[in-house]
Amino acid sequence: MRPIPASRSNAYTGSPIDRVSHLRDDQAFVDAALVSPETLFVPLWRARSLVRGVAAGRPEAVFLTGAVADAVRMAGGPWALLGLLDGTAVFAVDVSAVEDPLPLLPEALGALTDLRALAGALPVADAAVLAHARGLMHWRSRHRFCGVCGATCVPRSAGNAMACGSCGTQHFPRTDPAVIMLVTDGERALLGHSQRFPNSTMYSTLAGFVEPGESLEEAVAREVFEEAGIRTGRVFYHSSQPWPFPASIMLGFHAEALSTEITIDPAELMDARWFTREQMRDPAAHGFSLPRADSIARRLIEDWMNTP
Repeated sequence: MRPIPASRSNAYTGSPIDRVSHLRDDQAFVDAALVSPETLFVPLWRARSLVRGVAAGRPEAVFLTGAVADAVRMAGGPWALLGLLDGTAVFAVDVSAVEDPLPLLPEALGALTDLRALAGALPVADAAVLAHARGLMHWRSRHRFCGVCGATCVPRSAGNAMACGSCGTQHFPRTDPAVIMLVTDGERALLGHSQRFPNSTMYSTLAGFVEPGESLEEAVAREVFEEAGIRTGRVFYHSSQPWPFPASIMLGFHAEALSTEITIDPAELMDARWFTREQMRDPAAHGFSLPRADSIARRLIEDWMNTP
């Protein structure tokens, strides 16, 4: 087994935004940007993003300016500076507290859509910006109170940090690392079917969260053995993918199988099987389906399938 390079970038990567962390505490800059007619606002309503062109099959993100942006900003929801896009400030703003978003976001602007439902159809840059906004606003909504003393937190660094109003503890955005791996045995690869999958025929790579005090390689070995009873040897990094559903970073690997007898954990998997490259090239003919096209799981599978 040898490393298999990523053939293309993963979905939700490739952001065009300069995050300008050095400007987050520049209050004069932030105040001016918030009221500038040129500033762009990325709205979210209950984890849904504003997108147009969905019905036509050409979705694109909608960024707000002018009077509509002012109305969204004045709704009083959490906001945060994402950075600069070609020199223009970009903020995320969450209007989830509003029961009916239509007065703020009229249908003529686009549709409020779950980012995952677009399945990689968005332009690369748009998908990355919307993922950034979704992940940051999810963190803001879940960290209103201090985990140390329980007091209310207040935003700092233009919404990119929270500070406890009582004990002063600083809290920063959380990203939970998860390993995702395609385990291979020569011409075969291991795929599992989870009861959590929305598609009853889908088989995908195994995955799991990294535990405290654990290396990524150790997490790969543990998760594969826990879920499928397979021992693994060499592990090779492939690529990573932001996955703000709600707050993860997927770290992709290919792993070498040292054993082949499958023993599944029924709490995690309904089934697991070894599939050949030929079966994966025509999954429908063999009664199963592969993961969605915008997932790193699909990238891991396709790059292995296409490697001699």
